Order: sequence, then structure tokens, then C-alpha cells
Amino acid sequence: MSEPQKLPAGWDDARIRDVVAHYEGQTEDEQAAEIEAALGAEGVTMVAVPVELADEVRALIASRRSA
Repeated sequence: MSEPQKLPAGWDDARIRDVVAHYEGQTEDEQAAEIEAALGAEGVTMVAVPVELADEVRALIASRRSA
């Protein structure tokens, strides 16, 4: 039997359903606008990370946020 999925702090099934509904309900134009807004956000840098390093990068960001 598989282990139950662990959710991030503050997340529950309802929040996950809300996020999924938000993104599934977006038009292509709304998706593009959200991406453009993220790319233009101040204090944020978008980088491409090799898949094999993604978990390590996430862990580093999480450790910095909790410090």
C-alpha cells in the first residue's frame, strides 16, 4: 500500500481543488497574461533548472525562506 501524500503546511484538499479549478478555468489569453506578469514582477528572477537539480533548488529555497 502506498503512503498518503504529504501536503505543504497550510494546504488541504479544498485548497488544491481551488488551485486546480483556477488553472483549468483559465483561457489561453489569461494564462499568457499571468506568465507575462510573473516575468515582469519586481524582485523575481526566472531561471531554467535542469530537472535532476530541481529538488535540490526547491530545498535550498525552502531553507532560505524558513531561516
